[in-house]
Amino acid sequence: MKTSACNNQHASANSALIFVVSMLLGYNIYQEIYHPEKSDLFICIILAALTSVMVQKYGTKTDEKKKI
Repeated sequence: MKTSACNNQHASANSALIFVVSMLLGYNIYQEIYHPEKSDLFICIILAALTSVMVQKYGTKTDEKKKI
């Protein structure tokens, strides 16, 4: 039971991380189009890659059924 609670914590943390990275990436794409001098697109792409690695490592499933 402890393991499933830990997985749920990882899944909720991953969801929050995906949300924040998506907002930052969208904002920086907007900045790149309209105000290129203010854009930090390269840093956001690195952050999106790290997020992808974290999601692949810990997964995003929140519903896990026990096998009997």
